[in-house]
Amino acid sequence: MAIHCPDNLTNAQPHKLNMESRLVEFRDKMAADLDRTMEFWLKNSHDDKYGGFFTCLTRDGKVYDETKYCWLQGRQVWTYSRLYNDVKRFHKPEILDAARNGGEFLMKYVKNPETWKCYFSLTRDGKPLKIQRTIFSECFYLMALSELARATGDPKYKTEALKMMDKILYWVRVDDTELGRPKLAGMESVNKMAIPMVILCLIDQLVTMEPGLLDKYRSDMKWCISQVLSHVQRDGKVVLENVSFDGKELPGCAGRLMNPGHAIEAGWVLTTLANRLEDNTLKSIAIEKFIDTSFENGWDKKYGGIFYFLDADGLSPAQLEWNMKLWWPHNEALIAFLMAYKETKNSEYFQKFSKVFDYAYKHFVDDVHGEWFGYLDRRGEINMDFKGGDYKGCFHVARYLMMCEKMATELLGNE
Repeated sequence: MAIHCPDNLTNAQPHKLNMESRLVEFRDKMAADLDRTMEFWLKNSHDDKYGGFFTCLTRDGKVYDETKYCWLQGRQVWTYSRLYNDVKRFHKPEILDAARNGGEFLMKYVKNPETWKCYFSLTRDGKPLKIQRTIFSECFYLMALSELARATGDPKYKTEALKMMDKILYWVRVDDTELGRPKLAGMESVNKMAIPMVILCLIDQLVTMEPGLLDKYRSDMKWCISQVLSHVQRDGKVVLENVSFDGKELPGCAGRLMNPGHAIEAGWVLTTLANRLEDNTLKSIAIEKFIDTSFENGWDKKYGGIFYFLDADGLSPAQLEWNMKLWWPHNEALIAFLMAYKETKNSEYFQKFSKVFDYAYKHFVDDVHGEWFGYLDRRGEINMDFKGGDYKGCFHVARYLMMCEKMATELLGNE
């Protein structure tokens, strides 16, 4: 077997056997959870009349709002395409057809062909409702079409994804005036971690589509990595969401803001890229600072679970939902700690994976109808029982499950 533990552990062999049995348990539960989760979306979310997907779904899958949110349209196309490409039991014509139909809806309705800006939300039949002055709708549009290109081999999706990447990099690194944000006198220039981090995700996605693109985007990758690393502050004790572009802490609530789940996600993204770059120093920073330190800061020691937001000085964050427990930080932590264990064989990371897994499968998972509840109160009680809305769709849960099922299988030596 491929499980390894430090030699100096007391009763090392029983410890190893326990880890192995738990890993088998985790893998089997995740495989069943992935099947159940995808059955939920395949059964309830497809719009067979106009194309695309419904994401506003009740606990049992009924549509409660027909608005189509473009982040989630793109994410669902990506999820179906990645499952089709990488998980053998989902390599089925109906999965590919659903991904292709979603991709065609994106290309027909979501992007403004004159500006290349993508709408945030649409009516059911594709009429624009809202546009954001950010790059995230465009990012998920790109991710969807890039992965769909892998699945179909159709060059039009690859061409569209690469053209969108050119626009995104222009907006971020050259001139953002086309995004439509007014320049007000009191506004500071802020390095928001979400921007370089999502571009790193895009680069990793495009290199997955075509490995030869790594050299094309290498300088952009290094710039983004430096921007993300500047968010490690206070002698490595915190990861802040917002800093100045010269790497300094900003004043006020925004400057002290921590989002543990987001920092943990950045950690596993950086770990993935560190492997591409063969950079062990970057890997250590990603695991120790972004994943482990952020988890220790973010774990609720009284009730369990990961806080949504925190203030670096221990004050109450300005966000009213700061102490809620949301589904996606727990998805990110599960990916991050199993990846950290796989990379280092440090059993502490396996124990933290186990800790998050046990909490999540006690509180978030719906064994009856499938998928996860998204929003719990601090004590872990369900706050809202819908399965999808304007930000929660077919993405985080499925991505965690497919990635961690694969890593668990590799660790068990059962590929």
